[in-house]
Amino acid sequence: MTGFLQHCVDATSLASLYALLALPVALVYGIMNLVNFAHGELIMIGAYALFLFGALTLPLWVFLSLLVVIAAALAMERSAFRPLRGASPETLLVSSFAVSYLLQNLALLLFGSRPKSIETPSGLDRVFYVHGLRIDLLSLLTVALSVICIGGIAIFLKRTQFGVQMRAAAEDFTMARLLGVRANSIVAAAFTISGALAGVAAFILVAQGGSAYSTMGLTPVLIAFVATMMGGLGSLAGAVLGALILGAGTVTLQVVLPASLRPSRDAFLYGAVLLLLLLRPDGLVVAHRERV
Repeated sequence: MTGFLQHCVDATSLASLYALLALPVALVYGIMNLVNFAHGELIMIGAYALFLFGALTLPLWVFLSLLVVIAAALAMERSAFRPLRGASPETLLVSSFAVSYLLQNLALLLFGSRPKSIETPSGLDRVFYVHGLRIDLLSLLTVALSVICIGGIAIFLKRTQFGVQMRAAAEDFTMARLLGVRANSIVAAAFTISGALAGVAAFILVAQGGSAYSTMGLTPVLIAFVATMMGGLGSLAGAVLGALILGAGTVTLQVVLPASLRPSRDAFLYGAVLLLLLLRPDGLVVAHRERV
């Protein structure tokens, strides 16, 4: 029983991180019909910001890094995606790839190819033992940040006027604009939230790995895309559900597979994802919406 509970703890922590990665991808797609593969580079920018501001006090360190990522997200929307608003999803997708590679190579020019070591706050590596369960402080922080972010976004979307406008735009962008919803404000808000979540994810990933490098956003954005596809593109609840399933599946396969097959864990995992999408091409939660 203790081993089972330990696996549940590990799965919860991993799924919480995956939810932080998937939620902004689903949010931007719901508003703009854009799968933003440059979101991973926002995480990379957040990691380098943590590296540059490492000498500051913890609150100021985290706050300034979040501001940098949010500013980068808004600049990305204004320069790369706003001029293409109304273009086909294929055009927007190519644009997101172009922005991704541009930012990766810009990071290589500015910081070089070697990972930059980042000293994380002392105490994050603490471990607690509760009735035989091993619980990392960083895992608790990951779950707490995920719950706060998801809960905050849910309250914002359901209880505020601007959030209701964002939900209306996600359902039918054209009708929302006819009713007086300002398109630029809605899209900018979506990218602001996306940037804030990318900054939080960057902090967690840096705390886990202790370094920043130019391609560190590739794996997170792939995980976010897969989780979003599993849940259903455009559905925030579906993105969280897909992240939970993906995180739980990762830990479960790590446990049940024989030692000789564990290096192929991801092959089994994404094979199962492929089977799921063959059975439910629209994902687990179908989002009914009109194209922007």
